[in-house]
Amino acid sequence: QVQLVESGGGLVQAGGSLRLSCAASGTIFSFAAMVGWYRQAPGRQRDLVAVITLGGSTNYADSVKGRFTVSRDNAKNAVHLQMNSLKSEDTAVYYCYGCLFGLEYWGQGTQVTVSS
Repeated sequence: QVQLVESGGGLVQAGGSLRLSCAASGTIFSFAAMVGWYRQAPGRQRDLVAVITLGGSTNYADSVKGRFTVSRDNAKNAVHLQMNSLKSEDTAVYYCYGCLFGLEYWGQGTQVTVSS
């Protein structure tokens, strides 16, 4: 059974930085076509933040372009999200995501709270 476990969330002041990490059981990230991060704020749907393909192509939400960077370490079965210049509107639960052979996998989520 594939498990994704996030870490690195917390409380930070506006303008600060956080680095989220996601560790996967097994070797899912070595073969996953796409991995990355989604987020869900209270009362809103879950939205894409940033994803990266096996080939290294990335896709970012417009709201985080230039501030967030997604990366993957296939050898360590990990994906990271470096978040800089955080804003209050970045406050949400952040979910790790992986797509492997057409199946989607999700982590349990980690809370990121940005105080203004």
